[in-house]
Amino acid sequence: MDRATTLEAIQYADTPWDILVIGGGATGLGTAVDSASRGYRTLLLEQADFAKGTSSRSTKLVHGGVRYLKQGNVSLVIEALKERGRLCHNAAHVCHAQGFIIPIYHWWERPFYGFGLKVYDTMAGELGLQPSQWLSKRATLEHIPTLEPKHLKGGILYYDGQFDDARLAINLAQTIFDQGGFAINYCKVSQLIQENHRVCGVVAQDLITHNNFKIRAKSVINATGVFTDSIRKMDDANAERMIIPSQGTHLVLPLKFLQGKTAIMIPKTSDGRVLFAVPWHNCAIVGTTDAEVPTTALEPQPLNEEIDFILNNAAKYLTTPPGREDILSVFAGLRPLIQSSTSNHTASISRDHTLLTSDSGLITITGGKWTTYRKMAEEAVDRAMAVGGLEPHPCHTHKLDIHGNRPEPSTQCPSLSVYGTDALTIQQWAVASPELQALIHPRLPYLSAEVVWAARYEMACSIEDVLARRTRALLLDAQASIEAAPGVAQLLAIELDKDTAWKDLQIQAYTELAQQYLP
Repeated sequence: MDRATTLEAIQYADTPWDILVIGGGATGLGTAVDSASRGYRTLLLEQADFAKGTSSRSTKLVHGGVRYLKQGNVSLVIEALKERGRLCHNAAHVCHAQGFIIPIYHWWERPFYGFGLKVYDTMAGELGLQPSQWLSKRATLEHIPTLEPKHLKGGILYYDGQFDDARLAINLAQTIFDQGGFAINYCKVSQLIQENHRVCGVVAQDLITHNNFKIRAKSVINATGVFTDSIRKMDDANAERMIIPSQGTHLVLPLKFLQGKTAIMIPKTSDGRVLFAVPWHNCAIVGTTDAEVPTTALEPQPLNEEIDFILNNAAKYLTTPPGREDILSVFAGLRPLIQSSTSNHTASISRDHTLLTSDSGLITITGGKWTTYRKMAEEAVDRAMAVGGLEPHPCHTHKLDIHGNRPEPSTQCPSLSVYGTDALTIQQWAVASPELQALIHPRLPYLSAEVVWAARYEMACSIEDVLARRTRALLLDAQASIEAAPGVAQLLAIELDKDTAWKDLQIQAYTELAQQYLP
């Protein structure tokens, strides 16, 4: 996974690519994996870093969606549950089963939610995790000692998937290369190339070298999430808006507020959404909100009212109410919801995905969610085969190992577990070089070796790439990540052959960014 090699492949390509994917989030990366694994010449272009937007800002859950079952969207739940099972198998190093408890405070909630979760279990079929079960009040508090005990009657324990979203995104990018394809970050599409009223490529600029490229392809797939409409406008200036961005905000709290290994799921808050409190990397993620926003942005800003909403609702269920002073980090992401003619309330808009082909042959795949990315990718590549006149090849991703799959049992450092089969190599680096064995910060679990690995083998180009997505330092403790930035800059400067001026600019830019994650 190397930028220089990819730039050479783009510059010296003498024939059109079979499939060109625009967008390096979950859907785009999955689409490029599917395409490359079928043997097609595949190239993915991402305007920022892989998973810079929505795909690194999720609730960290791989789930069927209990609330979608309540909405009656049975087909979406069944599809998502099957994909959840596949992902837990194909990327076991970053995705695993997680227990959730719905606390019961009213007698009618036990049969209501209990029956619904049994249906949820059944829908997963052979790809299910563990069956749900009723817990007494005592057993519920044993699982979650910090749960509010007053009026508590018990709980319902069920299982869904949990993952590290940005790490999975990087693994998908690596899998593209493993399968013979190419992907590059910081390469922005500025124009679609059309000949005889058909899309046959793009004009793009590498934002690091500032080189411009005309890249031709037999099929072009728009997988840009909340930026879907901007690419569609390049194809047709009169294209109607199809995306309504919905902002979801999350708070990261010390694990003392959620003791134990089990998550809390509140099925209905005051705004009708589900609220989660989930243990993740020795912290607790609490969220999320659902607020329609007027514009899309690579760096969406949490609103004060969103922070207050989460704190107020969490306080109802925790023995010690969290305050702003307890927040380690606050982050927001935008969901690419498909505009609905039947609902103006984003919380009720379906998370189904949409696949469409314009008159010029531009393929757009959008909507959906992380859990269903593989299925979305399969459908997009099936369509690209037809549009581009490609020789048909079947999909292989149902059972395709994602890069790193299977935990490395001999790895001793907890932070390295998400690297799977790469973990042992990173650990060996650290053992061989004491300077790489040092933590980047006393409050963060990451080794200096991980910074070097990110630069050499994971296409990290900046402090932000390392601290926000190759590691999750920015989300786990924003202030600690700011303090770690100078040391990370020094390691990156050596690896990327950068000077002191570059380091200073990087530290300044990262500090300004990370301060936005502090409440």
